[in-house]
Amino acid sequence: MAKKDAAADAVREHILNDPGAVLNDRDVMRVLVSADESDRTGNVVDLRSIALERLEARLNRLENTHRHVIAAAYDNLASTNQIHRAVLAILEPVSLADFLSLVENDLAGMLNVDSAVLVLESNAATPVLLPRLQEWFGSGVVFCPPGDVMQYITGRRKWTARPVTLRTVTDADPALFRTTASLIRSEALLKLDLGAGNLSGMLVLGSELIDQFVPRNGVDLLIFFASAFERVLCRWLK
Repeated sequence: MAKKDAAADAVREHILNDPGAVLNDRDVMRVLVSADESDRTGNVVDLRSIALERLEARLNRLENTHRHVIAAAYDNLASTNQIHRAVLAILEPVSLADFLSLVENDLAGMLNVDSAVLVLESNAATPVLLPRLQEWFGSGVVFCPPGDVMQYITGRRKWTARPVTLRTVTDADPALFRTTASLIRSEALLKLDLGAGNLSGMLVLGSELIDQFVPRNGVDLLIFFASAFERVLCRWLK
């Protein structure tokens, strides 16, 4: 009898010291839960209640995870469709004037951003010639001297510019965003390779949302769009 009591005390002490060992053991909990109602003590009922609470918590976490995965899948699908529509749109213009009009008036809306500006490096970007360039190309294009695109992307630091750079901004460049500069909180910089004989270019997308373009976001779709955009632009620059 003393041995039985000692064993019971040892089990009790073990449970008190490590209750998780019981609560996380499916076989033990199954035996406790399946005990006859007449034989259940208050402690057994409490254990069953705790076990059910844990199972409910796990189920809730699983459901939340599924909801997040599904929401992310829908967002990714919507973004993919949006980029595909924008690519088809930039393929439609039959003249450079039509293409520039699309960039100036429609591209931002297609990409669900607040601003879209095409930046082109040019040796003609001088105080004398710049006004005439802007008149020809419209407000959707900004011209700058050679080397300025790389400096803007890297922040004048000595590193290699990525194809797409996402970042938040606290003081947006008014030369790019003009009257909306004070509202822009994040930007995407799409570096454009315009082929041999042409200087660098860049497509700048600006958003009033601080979290729309942040470094942790994926850039695959933007890289794809930049590749399509630079190929279409190269066709007009030949």
